[in-house]
Amino acid sequence: MVHVLYIEDEKEIGSWVKQDLIRRGYDVTWLKSAEEADRHLSHIDIVILDIMLPGLDGFSIGKRMKNENGDLPILLLSARTAIEDKIEGLHFADDYLTKPFHPDELVARIEVLLRRYQKANDILEIGHLEVHTKDMRIIDRKKEADILLTGKQYHLFQYFIRHLNQVLTKEQLYESVWGADYIEGDKTLMVHIRYLREKIEENPAKPKIIETIRGIGYRVKA
Repeated sequence: MVHVLYIEDEKEIGSWVKQDLIRRGYDVTWLKSAEEADRHLSHIDIVILDIMLPGLDGFSIGKRMKNENGDLPILLLSARTAIEDKIEGLHFADDYLTKPFHPDELVARIEVLLRRYQKANDILEIGHLEVHTKDMRIIDRKKEADILLTGKQYHLFQYFIRHLNQVLTKEQLYESVWGADYIEGDKTLMVHIRYLREKIEENPAKPKIIETIRGIGYRVKA
């Protein structure tokens, strides 16, 4: 599971962003100031950092984080729209998003940064599959052939990979991949799971990669 360190002092927007990210499958630590940020840095994957904070501002804490760990992706959030602020922020941060913003855009930017910072040798072996997580290349090791996925199949499988060993509900999968509320009885997700299994499973009738967790959803185990 991706662990996000989110530093934001505005309670309303902080609560909204945290709950939205959790709903999409992220693990979120929300701090209202940067005072305790250092003790979380060893076990996080990305920082979402507001600029206007009590005490140390986002520029100061962000620069310190980057100096300590240059491989830690940092996304700045700010109501400031002046080009000077953006330039100052992008001297050390990886992206800059101005408020107000749509949650889908925030998640899209998070995913881009996570992909950018994945190590080149991040290779997962899942059953007969070899998955190169940096570029999501999928290889059938028995056939020695690449498996090509369509757009939604790709995003669906990528979401599974980002949440390995985690039981994902139908609602969680649909809302994260399609960006809309899941409607009970909708067959869209089930159809895409079936098509995905036809491409990646040795025997789609008896799937071993994408497990069905009866009454809940699905899981990919590594």
